[in-house]
Amino acid sequence: MQLQILMNITIAFIWMFFYNSWNLGTFFNGYIIGLGLLFALRRFIPGPFYFKKIVAIVKLIFLFLKELVLSSVFVAKEVLRPKLRMRPGIIAVPTCLKSDWEITIFACLITLTPGTLTLEVSPEGDVLYIHSMDVPDTEEFIDQIKNTFEKAIMEVSR
Repeated sequence: MQLQILMNITIAFIWMFFYNSWNLGTFFNGYIIGLGLLFALRRFIPGPFYFKKIVAIVKLIFLFLKELVLSSVFVAKEVLRPKLRMRPGIIAVPTCLKSDWEITIFACLITLTPGTLTLEVSPEGDVLYIHSMDVPDTEEFIDQIKNTFEKAIMEVSR
């Protein structure tokens, strides 16, 4: 992946050199041309096409922002409601993530989302204990977390 990024930036600088224009627009055009060249020649370059990882990272960021807004609205509505109808709970969420980096990102994203908090990670790293402000159905809660954050993290890291 690093080799592909370096090649793409080199192609962008060569493009700027050929046009004798050293501005951001020419660099961007060269970067897009380099991206197209690397995509066309991807079977000759080792490793998967690096732009897929960048798209996965952007999707993870937007997923987190979406969850952040939705959960913030939910928490605000629950706090402002005259009668609390929350059902707090601690849920053990099994995870398929293996590396420490993946588990740390997963735990941080859950903690940064309002209404949830990662309490502990099992010593084996295969279960996260999460406190949630409202848990009407534990299976649905586990499925939602696994289908959002865990899936997006696996796209980025694997």
